Amino acid sequence: MDASEIPLDSAAHTHDGFFKAVFSQPEHAVAFFKSHLPAEVTALVEWPSLELLPGSFVKSSLQQAHSDLLFSVRMGERETLLYLLFEHQSTPDPAMPLRLLGYMSEIHLKHHKENKLPLRPVLPFVLHQGPDRWTASTAFEDLFELEGEAREALLPFLPKFSHALLDLTRFDPSAGEEDARVRAVLQLMKLAREKELLRFFRWLSRFSAKDLSENLLRLILLYAMHSDSDLDAEKIYHNLSSNPELEKSTMSVAEKLRAEGRVEGLTEGNWIGKIQTLEEFLEKAISSNEVLEAMTLAELEALHALLHREYEVRFKRG
Repeated sequence: MDASEIPLDSAAHTHDGFFKAVFSQPEHAVAFFKSHLPAEVTALVEWPSLELLPGSFVKSSLQQAHSDLLFSVRMGERETLLYLLFEHQSTPDPAMPLRLLGYMSEIHLKHHKENKLPLRPVLPFVLHQGPDRWTASTAFEDLFELEGEAREALLPFLPKFSHALLDLTRFDPSAGEEDARVRAVLQLMKLAREKELLRFFRWLSRFSAKDLSENLLRLILLYAMHSDSDLDAEKIYHNLSSNPELEKSTMSVAEKLRAEGRVEGLTEGNWIGKIQTLEEFLEKAISSNEVLEAMTLAELEALHALLHREYEVRFKRG
């Protein structure tokens, strides 16, 4: 499975969709892992071998707060799996190692069923968007209350692993991320959670237009404008005005999105695209174009406002 099989435009309207749309692309995943895995691991990985594997191990009831991607890479003569879990719920989960154990067990059982032994190592990585800082332990053994002799006696019988963690509430992408594309993505995710998107575009104005592909700019605009209903293209252009080249590139992408009904506008087609996106995210039946086209502009605006309020209550507040 490659990025071309993922519905980037509709997916990019959500936290989890933006994550998947960006990091399902191998070049972005490679840059991310190279920056944030331990050096002793990255030195052993044959990065051109990285491949996105199909499927998700997050249960449907948790998919609005968690998303995951599974990658295969070569390390020497053996295949290793990199499991990237994205968490964007309001409060960090102290039982995360237990959840990861379940996901890793599913991965191992699937492999054993299809290929028998030996199993492939699975390296779990959690990307936490916030808003609260991650204070829970990343080690599975710390989920137990073991003291003294009992701890020493029982630890050999317990699963032992830790997950890697990037907590965006503690990480400054502008200073700590080498790859320009990943730096922009992580800074956007961080400031979107902090509701500081205009500050993001002022910061982005320091980028060269050559650093950001049209596809990445497209995803950035879709995600940003859905994350903040008050954000519009003119505000974005104003905050990019110190960089005419990037402003021009962004305007070009925004015009294409507007023509497709993907961003704020006053036409029925624009409202239809926004309504169908919200219905998809809220797991409602998707209204057909025929039904929506029969509504007046005022009715479309009212329906969008109703869906957007439900989105705010369910996913953005608290």
